[in-house]
Amino acid sequence: MTMSRRMAMQAALAGASVSALAAPRTGVGIEGQRKADLGNGSYLNPIVAGDHADPTVLKDGADYYMTFSSFQSYPGAVIWHSQDLVNWTPITAALTQPFPGSGTVWAMDLIKHQDRYFIYIPVLNDAGTGIYVIHADNIRGPWSTPIDLKVPGCIDPGHVVGEDGRRYLFVNGGRRVRLKDDGLATDGALEANAWTPWQYPKDWVVEMFAPEGPKLLKRGEWFYLISAVGGTAGPPTSHIVTVARSRSVHGPWEHCPHNPIVRTRSASEPWWSRGHASLVEGPAGDWWMVYHGYENGFRTLGRQALLEPIEWTKDGWFRAKGGTLDRPLPKPRGGKTSPAGAALSDNFSRNRLGVRWTFHAPGPDEMSRLRWQDNSLSIRGKGKSLADCSPLVCIAGDRSYECSVELEISGEGHGGLGLFYDERGHVGIGFSTTQLLTYGYGQEHSWMREAMATRQVHIHLVNRENVVTFRYSHDDGKTWTQHPWQMEVSGLHHNVFGGFVSLRPALFSAGAGEVRARNFVYRGLST
Repeated sequence: MTMSRRMAMQAALAGASVSALAAPRTGVGIEGQRKADLGNGSYLNPIVAGDHADPTVLKDGADYYMTFSSFQSYPGAVIWHSQDLVNWTPITAALTQPFPGSGTVWAMDLIKHQDRYFIYIPVLNDAGTGIYVIHADNIRGPWSTPIDLKVPGCIDPGHVVGEDGRRYLFVNGGRRVRLKDDGLATDGALEANAWTPWQYPKDWVVEMFAPEGPKLLKRGEWFYLISAVGGTAGPPTSHIVTVARSRSVHGPWEHCPHNPIVRTRSASEPWWSRGHASLVEGPAGDWWMVYHGYENGFRTLGRQALLEPIEWTKDGWFRAKGGTLDRPLPKPRGGKTSPAGAALSDNFSRNRLGVRWTFHAPGPDEMSRLRWQDNSLSIRGKGKSLADCSPLVCIAGDRSYECSVELEISGEGHGGLGLFYDERGHVGIGFSTTQLLTYGYGQEHSWMREAMATRQVHIHLVNRENVVTFRYSHDDGKTWTQHPWQMEVSGLHHNVFGGFVSLRPALFSAGAGEVRARNFVYRGLST
């Protein structure tokens, strides 16, 4: 398809925009994707749209680096770069493939110690939870093979160097373990009651107590421990940012009299379940808090990365200054504005796994299924359906968007385009060489199979505020047929299925065949 024809197709199929929920419109960046920087000295959250939960942020001179939970997606632990805390760009994936003991990757801690970078990585696998560490001399890699720290039952590590010069990891549930000087092994047993989580009033509506996410920093004579309670999902008013401080990493820790620092107090607010915060100094010496939250009405997008200014008080505590984040805020001063985001469209001229595509729940040899050639990507089939084929997914952060792809089908399998939450929650359409197949709400509906000889097909998907429409064309986009089932997908999120992830555009290839993909095109739509 020529570029002009593809642009004409997009314009013809975009349709009329729908009205947004009661919130200001973000800026528009690459391919119409939402952008935090409004271009007038202000920004509107989120700073990184879509499923970017549990942010951990590192200031390294004039540069900032941030990574997020990557769950069952590999390549994972994608590292983003910024110089102004508002405009972020992905630069590399620190976890290139599954590793022995790997599983679901949760809230990490990205730190720098004595000119070496470390990421402490909690993992949930069949044996339970534990923490691994990787390291690199350059933030862009190569990163080391993960090392098991052998601290079972722990998640959410927070690294700190104590006043004694020793390194420690604080973890969920008020516990702590000392590290050896190289940071690659523990030095002693896991200690209970190293810190006491702040307790909210019993009548508050939250998900559960769930003390987690300790992040630590030293400022002046005080160590500050920022942590979360209340549960990370569930009711909109769950998840709470709290802080305690001590003159020693060994305690005693005193709770801030202003706790909670951040809390969603009403379901009418634009951001739900705000929590899991890290503090970072801005380019001009002011201070900021990065955390995550669900967007009102769009849990399907996952927990998105949010930025809020803070102010230090005379008594040595700090307060949040962003309110409910319902309006633009002044950008951090002094930073250099850099390009933001990353294009999701792909002409498949080269391997863009990690910063664009990831496999969902891949096996150790998943890369062998892929072959790039002549601006195309061939995907060998796996499993029997969209549910078990480890689809290639990308993270969308727009309330409304469209995407399309050209596919060539061969062999005895089938492939297509869909939206994938997990094995139990997904929608999509696929084609074998003889049939059209339909996936709705986590299953393939055999009663909707339609005989249809197919070798080459274009598939187009529109997601308008959680209402999904599929179209397909067998004549290079000259004529289009709308699939008869339009799907409402607002329920495909964590509170229904668990898993903490988001609903993501997905390319899939299942069965004993192969799918060749060309010209994946993504565009955010105004709402």
